[in-house]
Amino acid sequence: MKTLATSDVIAGLGSNLGDRFASLCRAIELIRKEAGEITAASSVWETEPWGFDADEQFLNMVVVIRTILEPVRLIQLIRSIEGRMGRRRSGGGRYESRIIDLDILLWENRIISLPGLEVPHPRLASRRFVLEPLAEVAPGAVHPVTGLTALEMLQQCDDRSDVRLAARQM
Repeated sequence: MKTLATSDVIAGLGSNLGDRFASLCRAIELIRKEAGEITAASSVWETEPWGFDADEQFLNMVVVIRTILEPVRLIQLIRSIEGRMGRRRSGGGRYESRIIDLDILLWENRIISLPGLEVPHPRLASRRFVLEPLAEVAPGAVHPVTGLTALEMLQQCDDRSDVRLAARQM
């Protein structure tokens, strides 16, 4: 009997509209139910918006998902979860406030370039709001292009935006 291969995928979660904490909890629940086991979860970090102005602060965190899904199927599922939770994309590729944002950051040591999916996430190393929780949950995770660990990326990050601990692990 053939067993399905699993992959460890690191995903970022963020929310700055509505009940932000409840949105993160709901997204985790749906990921567990539909994508695979969550083997690690960071604390929740409150951060200022990155790349745009908004009155609402974000809650951000990182999870490690052990999944049997292939990249195309996982990104489809993630977009489906966002849509079911009420995320509406305005188009044009600009940043905006959102009920939930789910991004695949790293997929083990893989480099993936598909329509709608770039792994490692192209702006991973420049975003403190991602690097703080990533370094907490997987400090030794290696960026397959640069060879830097999550902790090294955080130490070298030029982003000085406000990122502060909001809640210990969920």
